[in-house]
Amino acid sequence: MLKFRDSYDELHEECGVLGIYGVDGASRHAFVALEAIQHRGQQACGIAVCGPDRRLRIHKGAGLVKDVFPDDSLSQLQGDSCIGHVRYPTTAVGGRENIQPFSITCSAGTFAFAHNGNIVNADVIKSSLESQGHLFQSTSDSELFAHLIGMKAGAEGWEQSIMSAANLLDGAFSTVILAQGALYACRDKYGFRPLSIGRLAGGYVVASETCALDALGAEFLRDIDPGELVAIGPEGLKSYRHSHHSGRYMCAMEYIYFARPDSDIEGCNVHAFRKRTGRLLFEEHPVRADIVVGVPDSSISAAMGYSEASHIPLERGLLKNIYVARTFIQPAQSMRDLGVRMKMSPIRSVVEGKSIALIDDSIVRGTTSRQIVRLLRDAGAREVHMLIASPKYAWPCFYGIDTGTSDQLIGADHDEEEICGFIGADSLHYLSAQALLKASCRTTLCTACFTGNYPTALYGQEQ
Repeated sequence: MLKFRDSYDELHEECGVLGIYGVDGASRHAFVALEAIQHRGQQACGIAVCGPDRRLRIHKGAGLVKDVFPDDSLSQLQGDSCIGHVRYPTTAVGGRENIQPFSITCSAGTFAFAHNGNIVNADVIKSSLESQGHLFQSTSDSELFAHLIGMKAGAEGWEQSIMSAANLLDGAFSTVILAQGALYACRDKYGFRPLSIGRLAGGYVVASETCALDALGAEFLRDIDPGELVAIGPEGLKSYRHSHHSGRYMCAMEYIYFARPDSDIEGCNVHAFRKRTGRLLFEEHPVRADIVVGVPDSSISAAMGYSEASHIPLERGLLKNIYVARTFIQPAQSMRDLGVRMKMSPIRSVVEGKSIALIDDSIVRGTTSRQIVRLLRDAGAREVHMLIASPKYAWPCFYGIDTGTSDQLIGADHDEEEICGFIGADSLHYLSAQALLKASCRTTLCTACFTGNYPTALYGQEQ
């Protein structure tokens, strides 16, 4: 019998970034946009504004956007250009020193920096710089990126210093920088994390997801390309290539789990993608069931696709309480189990006596899936067939998703039959990697967490 894993059982949203240039009341627009991408990070947030005097003013803190930015704080952030950040830590522990945006002062002036992703060779470069006497204030790889920019900005100028820093770093980054009244947005050469640009009120908006542009009423222009630096200033928008050796390895979990359904990522709508995974899941694994139930919220679209393809009725068999704190913060497993019951409730009249095709986006450690299956059985479900709208999650991520090491992933050392037994389902089926690519309508994705095929070197990181 498999044991419960004494750790949380959720994928953690990595971070979200935002940049606004040339828009009156930039901080209030940033508030709206950051709330739109709040799902990407709930631990902390911040806004840095360039005022009329070109001085940077930063307000940041732990908590949700609505809590960190009461009205009086926004009134102190006057200016038409800003950057913003919502955060869940990946490579660093919590602490105010790690809350972004960072403010860095160098020979070229003071600039603000915010980053989504994870730099896999950060420790190597940081150790080299520390041996030369360089000092760091935080444990974040984001500070390292900002530090590298500041080292050369005075001699090379902002564009060249950002590109020089980007070429030293390996891994995932979608970055926004506010320097001397200009906004810069940069994306890694692999294209792991999304970054889009739009027009608003004569100015520009850059954001991790297009849902932030929509929330502001901005006109979507395009995605920033892998290996591209965009500079926005008084002369308009300019594009540079910091790397000509680029690929398109968008993280598959952006489509499967992280992004909002109303966002478009590199031309593919997230809701449409998830519906296609549901349809393909039925093609690969048709099951006999009375109803289809999606685990809220990210699996609802896939459940719709499975229902449409199978002609099995889609029912709302599980209700999510959005006001309950996340279960991973509870110190004991028994409390986390209770937390799952507080957060997810079965609708007995819907599931009682029914055979259920239960659709979920992934199984990480298995404890939440086990609890959900138990909830449905306690509510009278006759059978529970678990269908996962992604391949088996078996490898840790080093590009910005906090999954821990392989020994914390149930799929790393257990086959489907063992996992099925652990979660207590009548059957368990995963979507194939080939179907995942088919659903994305593209030829490449980063699927390292499913296949173990990492697009970059790992520089000795623990698997």
